[in-house]
Amino acid sequence: MRLGAQSLQTEEGVSFSPRATHTYACSNCGRETTMVFAAEAEAPETWECRYCGHEATLLVDDKPVEVDRAEAKAPRSHWDMLLERRTEAELEELLQERLNYLRSRRGQEQNA
Repeated sequence: MRLGAQSLQTEEGVSFSPRATHTYACSNCGRETTMVFAAEAEAPETWECRYCGHEATLLVDDKPVEVDRAEAKAPRSHWDMLLERRTEAELEELLQERLNYLRSRRGQEQNA
């Protein structure tokens, strides 16, 4: 026997879970990608095309599913997150305090 070349396990007595096949159509290259998922799993609306790498859309009854993009939020910038914590007036006040501190420090260094 060749060690590691063949499995000693058999498929006898093994029951496979039910599966469902879903097809995705790529709008870029026009090809279809077929994927197999567990039957109880919800198939995603989009999948990466295996031929060109662009986004392919799930086909239901040979028609593409309407993809809801409303949930996709624009990424927040540092400024957006800062404005969630402080008002612009508070930021102006903090800026002035810091500038005054730096200017006084610079003045002390020049006199030394």
